Amino acid sequence: MKELRRMASSFSYAMQGIGHTVKTQRNMQIHVAAAVIVLAAAWWLQIPRSDVLLVFFSIGLVFSLELVNTAVEATVDLASPEWHEKAKIAKDACAGAVLVAAILSAIIGFIVFGPPLLQKIAG
Repeated sequence: MKELRRMASSFSYAMQGIGHTVKTQRNMQIHVAAAVIVLAAAWWLQIPRSDVLLVFFSIGLVFSLELVNTAVEATVDLASPEWHEKAKIAKDACAGAVLVAAILSAIIGFIVFGPPLLQKIAG
């Protein structure tokens, strides 16, 4: 029973972290809005299940990296309140990881959604 309570607490803390990031980070809000639009488009275009799984993976990757980026930024700000070159490198590298995932997700989106969307528009 104690282990179940600890697991529930861990889940609650994780949800608080997600909630904080969605509420306070503009880029995460953009990612969430884009995910909703993309998933609605997948339903509308009747994208095959295997392709939708790839889209879900892409969404999860971007969300996860945005959460890590938020954690790194908060930690760096706490450790180094004044500007420092190494703090900038840490923040920029983490933001770069999110950007790489977002670009990869966009490429996957064009490959998955392009043909069905063109077919829907054409006919």
